[in-house]
Amino acid sequence: MLREVIPLFGVLTGIVVPLAVFFWLYHEGKGKREAVIEIAKHLDDPSKVEELLGLFDERKKEPIDYRRGGVITLFVGVGIYLLGAVSFGSFFEGIGLLVGAIGVGTMIAGYLYPNTSEELTHAVEEFEKP
Repeated sequence: MLREVIPLFGVLTGIVVPLAVFFWLYHEGKGKREAVIEIAKHLDDPSKVEELLGLFDERKKEPIDYRRGGVITLFVGVGIYLLGAVSFGSFFEGIGLLVGAIGVGTMIAGYLYPNTSEELTHAVEEFEKP
């Protein structure tokens, strides 16, 4: 009996977890949306409404730092490699090397393509020097 139920639980988990996350995020944002609507009803100035929406905007204003992401990915790869070397075997060593190589490539991309305004200004000034 138990052997027949375990695969069913596995399939249901793959369906239930994404649905639960969707409903959780929906209900988490619902209060924010209702608050913005109530406040916007009482504001007469459209610029204040735009400022209010800017406060609730959760997106990051900063550009992506590929160097930081590359270092993190590199060390995740090193950890997977060591896990394979110690206990799981050559398959995990190969996966660790692949993830580490992706991290090194991401770090290199971060150095080749500056992303902060100071780095871009410095790069333009260096290019314009005679």
